Amino acid sequence: MKQSKLNRINELAKKSRTPEGLTPEEKQEQAALRAEYIAGFRASLKSQLDGITVVEPNGERHKLTPKS
Repeated sequence: MKQSKLNRINELAKKSRTPEGLTPEEKQEQAALRAEYIAGFRASLKSQLDGITVVEPNGERHKLTPKS
């Protein structure tokens, strides 16, 4: 996510804590930006976890697998 979008998320968060609050349009923008941020965060975390290899005490290596 670009720094300009992160800055906008922070601006909206600060404005939401003021007495005037956010307009309905700004609330929608804030929700969309937060959803985009969370999606990027999850993708980054998944990528990191996919790159992890576990080494067992006997020397055997295997990738992490998701629990079902």
